Amino acid sequence: MEIKDKIALVLGASKGIGRSIARALADSGAKLVLPYHYDWPEESEDMQKEFAWLEKNHITMKADLRDADQVQSLIAQVQEKFGALHILINNIERGGMPVVHGSYDLESNREQWDLEMNTTLKAKWLVVHHALQLMKNSGEGVILNLSSIAGIVGRAGPAGLIFNDGYGAANRGVSSFTETWAREGAPGVRVNELMLGFFATRHGEGTRGWELLKESEKQAIIEHTLLQRTGNLDEIVKAVLFLIKDAPFMTGTLLRLDGGYVLGGERVPAMPAGVFPDS
Repeated sequence: MEIKDKIALVLGASKGIGRSIARALADSGAKLVLPYHYDWPEESEDMQKEFAWLEKNHITMKADLRDADQVQSLIAQVQEKFGALHILINNIERGGMPVVHGSYDLESNREQWDLEMNTTLKAKWLVVHHALQLMKNSGEGVILNLSSIAGIVGRAGPAGLIFNDGYGAANRGVSSFTETWAREGAPGVRVNELMLGFFATRHGEGTRGWELLKESEKQAIIEHTLLQRTGNLDEIVKAVLFLIKDAPFMTGTLLRLDGGYVLGGERVPAMPAGVFPDS
């Protein structure tokens, strides 16, 4: 898909990964729809200022994407202003980090499970539920679900200090949605999933949880990652642009971008000499 003049709805553009993706799409000539919520007021204000140069080629609006009425209103405004929607970057989540929040049983933390499920899973579903028909009517379309390797590894290994139970379960659910939506969107709308490992601003550096880890705990995560480092935002953007522009025969697919973290728990041993090498 050529990005120029396409309408792109980017969730989570107030900061981090979403902001970087929005910049790349704007630079490629897309018209942007950027919802924001009260969680990050300073970042949301900064986002509005940054993309003001797009003038009539963008919308920024306040919307709680966990609320069906507000999501429906958002999509209605997209249709009214642009008449179409071609790209949906489904990048909305709320992760619970054990090192930050502790147990769900704590009195101060009893709403955390619902927050993780409603934001990471339900909000993604609501947006696609209300946007898919508009995308199908618009012709060629791409939905990209951003998820986490928490859906595979859960609260196990060195990642267990960062990934909470509910967050892991929610991300496993996202992968199920990816396959369902690929079937519903075909043939005009491709739906794929970009599953992320440890990145700056997502699980890694620049997050509260990462800063609370001991150096030995950070190093355990790095050593578990085959490429021996965390990822950077530019690497995510490149993968996103590939899935939009250069993967026309890919749908219903999960692309894991984790530096080999999921594989890092097991190493390949040296080949033994064998008991009967000549037989």
